[in-house]
Amino acid sequence: MSVAFSGALLAGCSKASSDPERPSERAGETPGALDARAVEHREALAAYRAMWDDALAAAATSDAKHPRLHAHASAGALELLRYMMRENRKKGLVAKGRLHLDPEVEKSQATRVVIRDCADATGWLRYAEDGELENDVPGGHHRVDATVRQRSGMWRVEELYLHEAGTC
Repeated sequence: MSVAFSGALLAGCSKASSDPERPSERAGETPGALDARAVEHREALAAYRAMWDDALAAAATSDAKHPRLHAHASAGALELLRYMMRENRKKGLVAKGRLHLDPEVEKSQATRVVIRDCADATGWLRYAEDGELENDVPGGHHRVDATVRQRSGMWRVEELYLHEAGTC
């Protein structure tokens, strides 16, 4: 876990293992199964992006109990996000700015999708509560590995690993 990212919050880039441009290479899958897989990928990626939107909202006040945090994250991912908020709060910091994501599906099963991302946190900075910039060091590019699962019809990020700056 890279908590240095907690202030700049977030990361890797790879080709999806189920390349939609070549469905004929996936032996035994019917067009309907491919359509269902594409929907699963879209929904899992949407949940991943929504989790970061929720984290950005919470980071603006470093609120570990922010009501949006559990909307798209659970288990270890939720605990990591809450930890990041608590650490910033202890230091009297909030995070603001823009975070650019470029997630891709690395592999998937029926209700489990593994995502790899290269999160660009160069515009995502930490500030003191009085609004002063913590330092003049920009955020970096962080590899992020995430596992998104569907339970009871809802996709949530359950596993989240944030790598150090410069890992993608």
